[in-house]
Amino acid sequence: MISKEAMEAAKAAYTIEAECISKMAEYHSDEAFSRAVELLKKAPRIGAAGSGHSGIACQHFSHLMCCIERPARFISPAEAVHGATGFLQKDDVMVFASRGGKTKELLPIMDICKAKGVKIITVTENLESPLALGADVVLKQYVNRETDKWNAQGTTSTTSLIVIFHALQAAIIEETGYRAEQFALIHPGGAVGERLNNKSL
Repeated sequence: MISKEAMEAAKAAYTIEAECISKMAEYHSDEAFSRAVELLKKAPRIGAAGSGHSGIACQHFSHLMCCIERPARFISPAEAVHGATGFLQKDDVMVFASRGGKTKELLPIMDICKAKGVKIITVTENLESPLALGADVVLKQYVNRETDKWNAQGTTSTTSLIVIFHALQAAIIEETGYRAEQFALIHPGGAVGERLNNKSL
């Protein structure tokens, strides 16, 4: 068995993250969220960028969008300034994720987006940050604390970000009338594909 302290820390992680999710709705803005959904559902293409854990969450978001046939890709901050922003064209949407809103690697990408006429959605805790102030829409992120004892690792903050991304996908499905039959066509693999395709027969 692991130590008592380790087990207590593990169980506390469940409580910390559950408390975060339960309080997130208090920071939800119907107006900002609606604007974000409108931009995403109309966008010819969607880009997403973040660093560290936020970047990993953005990869998940890009896949979520592709799963409802909104063409999207994660744009690595390292590659963005070396040509990868060529993916984005006027009227596309770029999603930035940065808890503090000051991630230096993302600021040059924002400048490129503005020059190209790309709409910007920023998810952040800091509404006065450069990435928030330069965005067309800002979605407020809430994080109570990270789960590690130093309150330093991107744990609860990653969960919070991903929940916002899940909420966006859920809303876009409703707004676009996306059907399970459509998803079944592009997702024939695995248990989900088998269930959806058997149901549609």
